[in-house]
Amino acid sequence: MYNNTELLEEQKSMDRSGDPSSPISVILVSSGSRGNKLLFRYPFQRLAECPSSPAKQRSPYALVNTTGDVLEDQDGDSREQTPLTDEQLVSGFSDIILATILATKSDICGKKFELKIDNVRFVGHPTLLQHPHVIQVSKSDPSPKREMPTMILFSVVFALRANADPSVIGSMHKLSRRIAIALQHEERRCQYLTREAKLMLAVQDEITNITETDESPQSPFRQILPKCKLARDLKEAYDSLCTTGVVRLHINDWLEVSFCLPHKIHRIGGNYIHPEALEQSLKAIRPYHALLLLDSEKALLNQLPLDCSPAVVRLIKTCSPVKNLQQLAQDADLALLQIFQIASHLVYWGKAIIIYPLCENNVYMLSPHADICLYSPLAQLFAEQYPNHDLPSVLAKFSLPYSLAEFRNPLEAPVHEAQLIQMVVWMLQRRLLIQLHTYVCLLVAPSEDEPGKEQEPPLVARVGGRSLSTPSALSFGSPTSSDDMTLTSPSMENSSAELLPGGESPMNKRMTETLLASLTEHERQVILSIPAAQNQEDLRLFARLLHYFRGHHHLEEIMYNENMRRSQLKTLFDKFRSVLVVTNHEDPIVSIFQSPTEATA
Repeated sequence: MYNNTELLEEQKSMDRSGDPSSPISVILVSSGSRGNKLLFRYPFQRLAECPSSPAKQRSPYALVNTTGDVLEDQDGDSREQTPLTDEQLVSGFSDIILATILATKSDICGKKFELKIDNVRFVGHPTLLQHPHVIQVSKSDPSPKREMPTMILFSVVFALRANADPSVIGSMHKLSRRIAIALQHEERRCQYLTREAKLMLAVQDEITNITETDESPQSPFRQILPKCKLARDLKEAYDSLCTTGVVRLHINDWLEVSFCLPHKIHRIGGNYIHPEALEQSLKAIRPYHALLLLDSEKALLNQLPLDCSPAVVRLIKTCSPVKNLQQLAQDADLALLQIFQIASHLVYWGKAIIIYPLCENNVYMLSPHADICLYSPLAQLFAEQYPNHDLPSVLAKFSLPYSLAEFRNPLEAPVHEAQLIQMVVWMLQRRLLIQLHTYVCLLVAPSEDEPGKEQEPPLVARVGGRSLSTPSALSFGSPTSSDDMTLTSPSMENSSAELLPGGESPMNKRMTETLLASLTEHERQVILSIPAAQNQEDLRLFARLLHYFRGHHHLEEIMYNENMRRSQLKTLFDKFRSVLVVTNHEDPIVSIFQSPTEATA
């Protein structure tokens, strides 16, 4: 008969069994004068629980297989074994075996420990408390007080699935190392770990004596929980990793250990964003981007630690979805680099996402992964916050690309207009909308075949001496070269040089010819034959922006880098539309937070 706590533990075990990023178990082992000891493990197994089938006894000669494959005994009978749960994978190891294999030698301390056995992978960071040959002798009393410490080393080990992603393994090692450093500090300060270890071993000895005379043995780790704070901290860390992915512990009510598992926090449509893709996106943040907080200002401020930087508080209070990062730095009186660092920190911890600042020209579309069910939890939450609107009807407007200027009704009151903007922000926070940007690619039709001359590949866009085929030029991914995302690359500095006034000056003509020199003779002839090219000012502007026309720089980025108006760029695109291909798709830097195209199952 199980109580409610046990039933809840079983339910949580079933919920996390299919998540490859969730740990199977957390184990605390030590090595010292009493040998190798398993101090605590969670989840703990009920010793009285022995799953077996009394109806049909298995042959003692049957082959044992823990992978759930078909088993065959000597009699030729074959049966399919039920796949083992996560807890059953670890419960196959006794406490003595775990203590032996996980309590490593002192030479491995301070390094990453990783051990794979069958379907389980153990990851930890063994930490040395004191070398075993050190003898502590008081100067006033020459007699040895403690010839050998009670505990020499310890390790907090996480059990994972054998096929866990390397990024998950690396994250678990980081958490194990942080907990170990905090415990090592508290042990040297007040022998906190020694006290907790003695308490754990005392409870184990007590339960062992009881089970010798009791027919229904109990798990000692269940009795340890209410008596030992370190055990409760490890249980809390395990539960947090399996649910939210955010771990916040206070070791000995003194040292704070904070950790974030990005595989749990950054999830879209059941998939998680790979940490490497997330880091690459954060490195590509630009001053024209904006920071969108995923929670209210008050809630975020309450979640901050007491010793957090005042700059974080200032940024949160100043943050707005209509301000870009450069404006945010000015309003918060912080350096732009510091704004980038704080924004990346908030995004990594799942407190914010990167967007383009809200303006009436922004074009949004319904995300293909949005929940459009009429009675979904999001629809109910939306109805509670905006009683006069329902979420399916609002989302229906964005079935096709829809700008905020079209979404806004100029005949309505300003209060209602502000509410519409808040609704768009609400939908962006829930990843219900994606923003589309305008990209431009130079595409000149090839010349007719000439006898005796090898023909170039069709539809080639040639910029900066490189040939980009159509699929590469219209790629949805990040740029292939580092200068594609820099604000002031050498090519941009040369091409964006100030042009002297006066359309017919020889210097302006030479600069225009220099900018067009990267094109082939046929491409130059096609461009110069366009009626708009007869206007020297339009031709100079086209040549100046030529390095943007490869499908990697959206319209807003060109506007920011070149300090130009949107209408001016659109007019130029229209004049040279015969050689320019205009496409609309997501910004690869922002899309990682809205679409799982970069996510890994």
